[in-house]
Amino acid sequence: MPSTSTATLILKLKKNNRLDHDDVLAIQQLPIHSKRVAAHHRIVRDGDRPSESCLIMEGFAFRSKLTPDGNRQILSIDVPGDIPDLQSLHLHVMDHDLTTLSDCTLGFIPHDALRELVHRRPNVSAALWRETLIDSAIFREWIVNVGCRPALPRMAHLLAEIHARLDMIGRTANGSFELPITQVELADCLGLSVVHLNRTLQQLRHEGLVATERKSFCLLEKERLEELGQFDPTYLHQNPSL
Repeated sequence: MPSTSTATLILKLKKNNRLDHDDVLAIQQLPIHSKRVAAHHRIVRDGDRPSESCLIMEGFAFRSKLTPDGNRQILSIDVPGDIPDLQSLHLHVMDHDLTTLSDCTLGFIPHDALRELVHRRPNVSAALWRETLIDSAIFREWIVNVGCRPALPRMAHLLAEIHARLDMIGRTANGSFELPITQVELADCLGLSVVHLNRTLQQLRHEGLVATERKSFCLLEKERLEELGQFDPTYLHQNPSL
């Protein structure tokens, strides 16, 4: 297994946690089966009982729930270095879908190997537990965002969050970042209709806060956008000493 399989995961864990050389080596030695997957592929379905967890090596994924009448709420956007179904190590039945947002390179880690790793390396166990807690904090903020903020701050907050999370792993440049997402998908993240989403995005552009291309966003006035979105990055817990 090439060490590049876990490079972004290790980068993320080392920034948020305290890992020694042997901890890093143990993560690099995980038996990861990598696979190239097209966009909009259902990785794990609601009700599945997976025997492995999925590491996003390259690309983007999202978690979502469907109502019985077919309405979809996207619950998260997952970026390189995330293991979005890590909870399946202990919660054996999936209660939501995990789907690729873009073309992805995914790494599948057997649960038995993860259990052995966290038993043998307590620092890694603590790191993965901390990442799961941060994941829950992000879910809470998404609930507040969709439930309490008007459309314009709602979108501003989401873009500020994605920028912060990608910046942490070195995937931004001068306020720009790749996010190959359709307006339908973005609307499902924000609980908006596509028409309302389009108007909101146009307003952000008109106010000179955001520029968009087909697969990327640029935060032209990052501080103003964060102020508009009431964005406080504390919930991302990017400093392990706080």
